[in-house]
Amino acid sequence: MFRSVVYGACLRTGDPPPSLTRQKELADELRAKVVDEFIKRRADTEWFLEGDFNTYTIQMRKSQVWGGEPELLMSSHVLQMPITVIMHDTNSNNLKIIAEYGQEYGKEKPIRVIYDGFGHYDVLKCST
Repeated sequence: MFRSVVYGACLRTGDPPPSLTRQKELADELRAKVVDEFIKRRADTEWFLEGDFNTYTIQMRKSQVWGGEPELLMSSHVLQMPITVIMHDTNSNNLKIIAEYGQEYGKEKPIRVIYDGFGHYDVLKCST
């Protein structure tokens, strides 16, 4: 998820797509800032995290731990960019928006990630 978001942030700002090595560096930086943002906003975020807050933030600092909705929300605040999550709707065979974060940072050109329904996110490259 973190790699997808930083890749999308680069596309949004017009930067060239990052190499795999740079993606990892940027993702690790974002992960650390996201955890710091959780801690900064603890009073507002603690209630929607699963389990003990301190344990959660310690675990989330580890690169092998996957991010999800809470991390997408905090990523939008850290990057100050909107993030839209899209999923394939098997009933209509279309893509549908399932979540939007960071709308306070604008609604134009959000970072778009597609969720596979099983915990994995990929950047969605769009021309609009």
